[in-house]
Amino acid sequence: MRILVTGGSGFIGGTLIEKLISLDANQIFNLDLKNIDNIKKRFSHLSINQIGRYHYIKTDLKSEKDIEKTIQISNPDLIFHLAAETHVDDSIQHPKLFFETNVIGTINLLKYSFNHWNNLSAERKDNFRFIHISTDEVFGSLGYEGSFSEKTAYAPKNPYSASKASSDHIVRAWNNTYKFPVLITNCSNNFGPWQSTNKLIPLCIKQALAQNHIPLYGNGLNIRDWLYVDDHIEALLLVAHKGKIGETYCIGGNNEISNKKIVEIICTELDNLKPRKKPHKKLIKYIEDRKGHDFRYSINSNKVKNELDWEPSNDFNSLLIKTVQWYVDNPEWTLNKHI
Repeated sequence: MRILVTGGSGFIGGTLIEKLISLDANQIFNLDLKNIDNIKKRFSHLSINQIGRYHYIKTDLKSEKDIEKTIQISNPDLIFHLAAETHVDDSIQHPKLFFETNVIGTINLLKYSFNHWNNLSAERKDNFRFIHISTDEVFGSLGYEGSFSEKTAYAPKNPYSASKASSDHIVRAWNNTYKFPVLITNCSNNFGPWQSTNKLIPLCIKQALAQNHIPLYGNGLNIRDWLYVDDHIEALLLVAHKGKIGETYCIGGNNEISNKKIVEIICTELDNLKPRKKPHKKLIKYIEDRKGHDFRYSINSNKVKNELDWEPSNDFNSLLIKTVQWYVDNPEWTLNKHI
């Protein structure tokens, strides 16, 4: 297959590409505005033949010319659309950029993907899929009870989630109006190696290793459902292979933990790996809460479990420890801000 991954230089996209390259004889095309050098490091264990099937195409989602060229070059049978601005704090400061990338960029991609699909042979057209990867944040915020599901009404609470909700609606409209074969996924918070250091877990590790204050918004009691990135990738592949066109699938990790608790777990592990005179917990500093900070996210994954036979297969505690160890072993990743 010829597979196009948008945002393939990022955390989840890069993990997906690494998995796809290892499968069969796929030709993988990475649509991204940035070609991070570290993306090549994670492929170092692959064979020369496997590496030869990876192609990077510098593309700006906001440019129709770029998108049209990329679709022509990649000539895809399958598209995973992950490219997006994702950091909530940045969306609060620069909301326009998020709507330009996440909304206009998605419209541009849909336009030329649809034209491509419409001109495929009957067999390729029948097998083509467009997988739109979104977030549980489009559903808003929960109290102490309940979970999001595919039937939950959209109620985004910040510019980032509003832009992603908009893109979800647009993708769904292309299926309903033009019969374009799309599927949508909404996932919970991902974690694992190679994640950007502006996200909670790698930020905590970065600050602790540098013996700087570890910032926690408000009282630190906001709750997130954590999903190991490899589990997410397995779910995405199942959605692409077995999912029903036009359907939405919620993908969660079944690991609800407060921000405070997860930071404390990381600090305890760093006490073992990098002992210092004072416990790493002493570095925690509570800061003014984020504007419009959602309290709790929780995903009910019954649909993807029952229909696609997927559920998180890995142990959260051991995988969090594994993740901490990776950042300790790769200190250069914490020196700069990455996608």
